[in-house]
Amino acid sequence: MKEIIAIVRPQQAQATKKELAAAGIHSYTTVRALGRSRQGGLRYPRKWFRRSADIRFLPKRLFWIVVEDPQYSTALDALIRANQTGQIGDGKIIVLPVAEGYTIRTGERDRESIR
Repeated sequence: MKEIIAIVRPQQAQATKKELAAAGIHSYTTVRALGRSRQGGLRYPRKWFRRSADIRFLPKRLFWIVVEDPQYSTALDALIRANQTGQIGDGKIIVLPVAEGYTIRTGERDRESIR
């Protein structure tokens, strides 16, 4: 199993959900987040103050997805299709191995727990 963490633009969240659904990925968690990377946030010059207005952290959306190994490339392709614009700030995708998974209510383990 793999855990995929995708950090994307908030305006791409709906497109991401549609692409994941089209790829057969229906189980995931998403939350609002603030972050920055190489772009370092945004800077707006203010004409009426001596200092510029800085937005150090930009709004983002985090998607946590756990998939079985055969679904991994399908999920990854769906995330890239939904979010790749070629512009700075398109996002990041991080992939981690999953050793075990449990459903608390039913006690299901591993493959059964991620459905």
